[in-house]
This record gives sequence, structure tokens and C-alpha cells, in this order.
Amino acid sequence: MIELRPFVAADFADLISWIAGPDELTMWGGPGMRWPLDVTQLAAYGAQSGDRLRIWTVMHGGKPAGHASMSAGVNRWTARLGRVLVAPHARGRGVAQAMVREAQRVAFDDLGVHRLGLGVYAHNDAARHVYERLGFVREGVTREQARIGGVWVDSVEMGILEPEYRALVPKA
Repeated sequence: MIELRPFVAADFADLISWIAGPDELTMWGGPGMRWPLDVTQLAAYGAQSGDRLRIWTVMHGGKPAGHASMSAGVNRWTARLGRVLVAPHARGRGVAQAMVREAQRVAFDDLGVHRLGLGVYAHNDAARHVYERLGFVREGVTREQARIGGVWVDSVEMGILEPEYRALVPKA
């Protein structure tokens, strides 16, 4: 069972420990975070949480097992899933799929958005496959979006529309 709960200061140490180096930080935080990740950056990031930006710690089995955020557009027609990370100890256990599914539920059922989008680095095959299994469709590519491991990598834009989500997960 996955629970998305608000990201709080007590979660900072866990999140910092899940990111082993600058490349992993770029994979998770994009250009908005710098290495080494620290409490000051996470406090500033967490302070942005509110009505239009939800920042979560993902709980699995009563323990922190991941992180995700979702920003809603001004008009609430769209939302963007971001900063998705599964803790090293929780990988390979279905946590990513369960957390993204719960984020979809929040977007479509709680926020009432029409489109949920995200960006994923093209070489992150595991994440792309999770998103595809959950109905996200590849919409475009931003070329050479980031430098990871000394190599420029592309970012794939993906999205799912509310009717597509409903076809996969009927409303209870």
C-alpha cells in the first residue's frame, strides 16, 4: 500500500541519502538543484509547497520509500508530475508504479485536471516503461536537455489525458 503524505523537514535526510552523486541529482532534480544536495536546498524547495504545488514523501510499509511532486496549472486544466524518485531500498518492488498511479488519481479525481504531463530523460528506460504501462503517451523530445555522466541527454515529454486515464482506471 502506497501513501502520499506531505514532504516535511524530517524527510530531508532520507532524500539526501537516496541521491549518491551529481548525475543522480540531475536525474531527480533537474536544473533546479545543485550538488551536493543539502538541507538548505530542500527547505527552500519544501517551502514552495501549497495549493498549486504538492510535494510528497511516498510511504510504503510505514517507511519513506520515495518522493514525488505535482504542480497544477493556474487554470487547473493541467498538472505536471515531477521529481519522482524511488528509494534504493524500495526499487524493484512496484513502488514506482503504485506512486505514479496514486499521483494520477490525485490529478484526475482530486484536482480534476484534463492533462497530466511529465518529462523523463530518454535513457531512463525503467521510468519510461512505468509511465507507458500507466497510459502516458510520448508527445515529444527536448534535445540535449541535461548533461549526465559527461554526455548530453534528451528529455522525453509524456502525457495522459483524463479520458485515457478513465479508460484504464474506471472511477469507483
